[in-house]
Amino acid sequence: MAEASTPARDRMVAGAADMIRRRGLNATSVRELAKHSGAPLGSTYHYFPGGKQQLAEEAVRWADELTVRALGAALEKGPRAGLRAFLTMWRKVVVDSEFRAGCPVLAVSVEDAPDEESAPRAAAAAAFQHWTSLLAESLRAHGATDLDAERTATLIVAAVEGTVAMCRAERSARPLDRVAAQLEFLVGVVTGTAEAASPE
Repeated sequence: MAEASTPARDRMVAGAADMIRRRGLNATSVRELAKHSGAPLGSTYHYFPGGKQQLAEEAVRWADELTVRALGAALEKGPRAGLRAFLTMWRKVVVDSEFRAGCPVLAVSVEDAPDEESAPRAAAAAAFQHWTSLLAESLRAHGATDLDAERTATLIVAAVEGTVAMCRAERSARPLDRVAAQLEFLVGVVTGTAEAASPE
């Protein structure tokens, strides 16, 4: 049974997500999280008896839920609106953090130990699947075939996650800006609403 939500606990989960997206999973400890969130170390272990693994898992779920809410609301207006919201959200993350923060879901995916029973990595896989499924469902609803919807949705998530990492490396939003028009064109192609030529 999941631990009941409290403001203090919620702050710790959000703080863990923030630390992981800035420093990565391996450089984030429970002690540092307690300091970061202004919580006593004892209360951190009270809320998260599973320690770092539990915190990482819940941080990923928190990021997933935040993204699903933003993406789901935008997709009500169609796949282009959803794509734009997805791009805008991640652009804001990297720019507002001065290119110090990325995606905690990606960080957990690439840094977690290669253990089949890893709850954080399973939560990360579920998050990527949630985002892909939402995009694919919207694409299908707007005329894409099942195969095109799945492939395009997967490409969108992969491209955005990859360009977020590139933005941090380059300290520039240019990678996201470069893929935005091409992804939007691709959405038009699979839904039958593309312009005659690919964007420059």
